[in-house]
Amino acid sequence: MFSYQDQFSAATKANLQAHLDLINSLTAKAFEGVEKIVELNLSATKATLEEAAAAAKQLAGAKDPQELLSLATAQAQPGAEKATAYGRHLAGIVSSTQAEFTKAAEAQIAETSRKLSALIDEITKNAPPGSEQAVSILKATLTNANAAYEQLSKNSKQAVETLEANLANATKQFTAAAEKTVASTRAKK
Repeated sequence: MFSYQDQFSAATKANLQAHLDLINSLTAKAFEGVEKIVELNLSATKATLEEAAAAAKQLAGAKDPQELLSLATAQAQPGAEKATAYGRHLAGIVSSTQAEFTKAAEAQIAETSRKLSALIDEITKNAPPGSEQAVSILKATLTNANAAYEQLSKNSKQAVETLEANLANATKQFTAAAEKTVASTRAKK
């Protein structure tokens, strides 16, 4: 039979390994998210440069101010739509990466909590008489740690939801402003 010290040592080693696995997993997910953002930015930059060159050629070929204004107006709407699509895509990447982080962290914490509870139960079964107070304190500590994690998890989810709502609102306002500008420019024709 293992002594308490051996049990705690094995539990500590397993917990450390689980944390290292979590860190590796989160790091991989972070790099995946960054890679997606870099790909998005590269493709957006390439498309913007190509479109800017084409637009400059069109504008340079305008025969009169009216045609120049017409061309500028025609290019404003697609630009606003592309900026809106970019913002949505970026928000989607950030949101999915955060969701993967949360999922991995929740799974790790649940597994660690389960193992710790099993260890405490095992110790409780083999605890010498008179150690009920220490076992009770240990169980209360575990319960408090789980409650603190749940609150932290709720707060994190609320923060992400608020960030997503603010980003959606900003995108909506940007689109409305761009549409208003385009409509105003068309009305001046």
